[in-house]
Amino acid sequence: MAETPFGEVGLSRRGLLKRGVVAGAGVTALAGLGVEAAVARPSVKAAGARRSAVDTVRWVAPRGTLEVMDDYNLVVPIVMGYYKALNINAKLNPGDGAGSLPQIAAGQFDMGYASPGVLTSALDAKVPVFSIWEQYPAQVFDFVLPAKSKITHPRQLKGKSIALWSIGAKSIVDPMLAEVGVDPKTVKYREFGPQWVQAVSLGLADAGLAWEGLRAQIQGITGFGLSGDLKFLVGSDWGSKGPSNSYQVRKADLDDPAKVDAYTRFLAGSVMGYEFAKANPRAAAQITYERYSSLQSAITPQVALVSMMQLGSGYGTSNRVPPHLYGYHYPAFWTRYLNAVAKLGQTKSKFTVADVLTNDLVAPANAKADKAQARADAKKFKVSAAFKKTVIPKGLPL
Repeated sequence: MAETPFGEVGLSRRGLLKRGVVAGAGVTALAGLGVEAAVARPSVKAAGARRSAVDTVRWVAPRGTLEVMDDYNLVVPIVMGYYKALNINAKLNPGDGAGSLPQIAAGQFDMGYASPGVLTSALDAKVPVFSIWEQYPAQVFDFVLPAKSKITHPRQLKGKSIALWSIGAKSIVDPMLAEVGVDPKTVKYREFGPQWVQAVSLGLADAGLAWEGLRAQIQGITGFGLSGDLKFLVGSDWGSKGPSNSYQVRKADLDDPAKVDAYTRFLAGSVMGYEFAKANPRAAAQITYERYSSLQSAITPQVALVSMMQLGSGYGTSNRVPPHLYGYHYPAFWTRYLNAVAKLGQTKSKFTVADVLTNDLVAPANAKADKAQARADAKKFKVSAAFKKTVIPKGLPL
C-alpha cells in the first residue's frame, strides 16, 4: 500500500457500482436505545499521558477504495491538522473487500472497519482481533427493490430472490431476515457481481442489498438507468436492531499501554471529525469530496452531502442518546446479534460480548477530543460556491 495519508487510490464508488469490488461500508440498530452498562475487557490497560513521539496508525477500509464519503470523520482531522496536534500520523488504506482482519492480525495494518459478520467469522477462525469502537451503532444496511415492487417490509421477502455482489454477503442478509421472522433458507440468493443493483432495476431479482451512503449515491447518479427504477426499505425505518461496522485492532495491542494511547488519540481525532461535520455539514462534505477527483466526476456536491449525512446520522446515534458517547457499543444489540448468528450456524462458537468488544476506549477518546476547537473551525470554514448551493437534507441529524 502506498504510504501516503490517504493510501493507495482505489476505484470510485461509481466504479464499484459499475464494475468494482464492493464489500460495503457495512455497518446495524436504531430503536429503543436505553441506558446499558459499559462493556469492559479487564486486560485493557489505561492509556498514559500524552506522548511526545508521533505514532502511526494504519487504518484500512472495508472496501477496495477510499474514494467515498463514508470516511469523512477521518479525512477531516487529517486535512484540518487535528491528527498532527494529537501526534498521530493517520494512514488510510483501501482494503481487500473482506475486512482485512487477517492482515491486521499479521501486523500489516493496525485498525480495521469490518462488518459484524466479517468480524465474527474472523473470530470463529481464531483471528485475534477485537472491536474497540462502534462506528455505526444503527442499521446501515437497506434493501433496494424495483420501483413497482409491492414489497413494503422485509418479512415479505420470504420465497423471493435477493441480488448480491458476492454470495458471501448472505452473511449480512441472513441475520436481517431472521430478525423479522424469515427463514433465510426460503430465499434465493443470486450473485451478480458489481451489477447487482442494475439487476434489481431490471427485475432480475426481487430485491438487493444496499446501505446508507450508497443509497444516496444510487438515487443521485444520473444517466445510469437506476435512480428512477428503484426504491428502498431503509433498515432503520423498519426497526432493525443489531450492531454495524466497528473499528477493530489486534487483541494483543490492548495489553500495550502505548498502543492503547495511540488508538485513543486516533479515535479522538475521529470525534473531532464528527463534531466538525455536525457544526458545518457542507464544510465536511466539501473537504472529503475534494480529496478525490473520481468522486467529483461521479456525483454532485448535493449527492455527496446527502451521502455523508446518511452515514453521519448513524455515526452519531449513541452520542445523541445520553449518557453514551461516540463509539459506544450497545451490549444488548450485540448479544442479540451474536446469538442470532450462532443459531443460524454462521459461527461455530457462541460468542459473548466480552469475547468480541470493549467500550474501554470510548470515554477517554471522547474526553481527549477538542470538540470546541472542531466546532469553531467548522463555523469559520468558507465553503465553495458549489457547496453553498447544496440543501441540507431533513431527518438526518448528525
